[in-house]
Amino acid sequence: MNNNLVTTDYVVFIIYFLVVSGYGYYIYRKREKNEHDAKAFFLAEGTLTWWAIGASLIASNISAEQFIGMSGEGFFLGIAVAAYEWIAAIALIIVAVWFIPVYLKNKIYTMPQFLKTRYNESVALIMAVFWLFLYVFVNLTSILYLGAVAINGLTGGDYLHVIMIGLAVFALIISLGGMKVVAYTDVIQVAVLIFGGLVTTYIALTVVGEKFGVGPNAIAGFNVLMDQAPEHFKMIIPKPTAASTQNEISKYLTFPGLASYVAGIWIINLNYWGCNQYITQRALGADIKTARTGILFAGILKLMMPLIVMLPGIAAYVLYKSGHLPQLIGGKDGAYSAILTFLPTGLKGLSVAALTAAIVASLAGKVNSISTIFTLDIYAKYFKKGTEEKNLVFVGRATVFVGMILAVLFTWNDLLGIGGAGGFTFIQKYTGFISPGVFAMFILGMFWKRTTGSAAIVGVLAGFLLSVFFNEMAPNLLGNDTLLYTAYPNGKGNFEIPFHICMGLSFFFTMAIMILISLTGPKINPKAFELDKSMFKVEPPTMALIVVTLLLIAALYVKFW
Repeated sequence: MNNNLVTTDYVVFIIYFLVVSGYGYYIYRKREKNEHDAKAFFLAEGTLTWWAIGASLIASNISAEQFIGMSGEGFFLGIAVAAYEWIAAIALIIVAVWFIPVYLKNKIYTMPQFLKTRYNESVALIMAVFWLFLYVFVNLTSILYLGAVAINGLTGGDYLHVIMIGLAVFALIISLGGMKVVAYTDVIQVAVLIFGGLVTTYIALTVVGEKFGVGPNAIAGFNVLMDQAPEHFKMIIPKPTAASTQNEISKYLTFPGLASYVAGIWIINLNYWGCNQYITQRALGADIKTARTGILFAGILKLMMPLIVMLPGIAAYVLYKSGHLPQLIGGKDGAYSAILTFLPTGLKGLSVAALTAAIVASLAGKVNSISTIFTLDIYAKYFKKGTEEKNLVFVGRATVFVGMILAVLFTWNDLLGIGGAGGFTFIQKYTGFISPGVFAMFILGMFWKRTTGSAAIVGVLAGFLLSVFFNEMAPNLLGNDTLLYTAYPNGKGNFEIPFHICMGLSFFFTMAIMILISLTGPKINPKAFELDKSMFKVEPPTMALIVVTLLLIAALYVKFW
């Protein structure tokens, strides 16, 4: 067992690269007559099918931080981490039924445009600049860095910078063709990452079966996991007691049992799937039926993601605990790479292709959103009003190129310290502080006609400051045990409040502040959206998809509660 790739592995990877690039070029040539159509470039308006929207949502969402980070959390926490994926499926139902109709009825194409339409230009500009910085210096850099590190580890060589450039160039090839090329190549990308991920999971389970003497059988291997690590198959992590070990406390700090389901995990998912340009952009150019079906299709795909990105981590935990995984290095974040060493020749190439598919799809989707926000919400409004569409497309492509160059420069020697924090932690740290304020601003803006622009600005600032307060200062200033929270020792000499609880507290106080400020304004804000019940009416086929999704989630929670 080693990490080195052989000729067969490289051949498999090259075939994958040629298929994706060739298909992307084919899609680009098909839309060449609309080459200078800005809406076609940024939104692929009216041309995406429901399956392309759903696959693109998943391909853009799943990246190296999921393969590496969630597998690591599977190693540490177990199946509880699957809640991120399964609650996401419910969040996608909420977005499809209630959020998307508001966007489409009001012809919203970008999130800053939503804020300008509903609030004012100042809110829109502030958030546009914020999102650009966040997407370039947090998301792009962390995806690129973590992806390059993961693939470099699989090659067994010292090619980090070469791989980094290769990933950036591959993503650029796809991104420069516009949203339609990104979305339709994502269909291949998601097929590769699902197939490659399932193969890895199957191999991991058969290895477990072999090592524990029940034969190379995946189902038998899964039963061994449940027998050897029953605590890893419980969705709800118990609240610590005086007798709890530091390891048990650390698990609760990461995912605080039932308390997480009160607010934290909902804020994370609804903000990510419903108020995020990077994600919603795929559905904003479609009609309501296509958009809803695509989003619900993505929700069904989310249900199987833990099988791909979490279960190998549990397998690594059981193998490591029993002394069958000496190649594990780097703690929990090394779990997925250690499992990949069991893959035979050829399948390692497939695993590299699956990882690359996840990374490149995320990079392409993110840089396309950067291009859309900068071109439509900043350049076209403040630099060159009334510019022709041909120029907008040129600026969009230039922005794609500049954004990727900046990401490579800041990732080259890890200037931002992503390696020290860990990619998953790095993203959570810088996005989680702002999520409560942003989500409060969106949810009130959509569904409460009294919300004002002043309340929106105060809400974003308050959400951030409250997040900093509860995460960094509250235990020292207010004590470790209050009516609002309980802080626990984090093993580093300090006490901290579980992150999900911090998000919930920040969100609810932000909502209260925004409501109080809005109550001083008119009963109906002149910029409020017109809503009617017919917007939210769901057709029978859509309702059937919703019911199937909810039944599957209910079955999973009944099984693993």
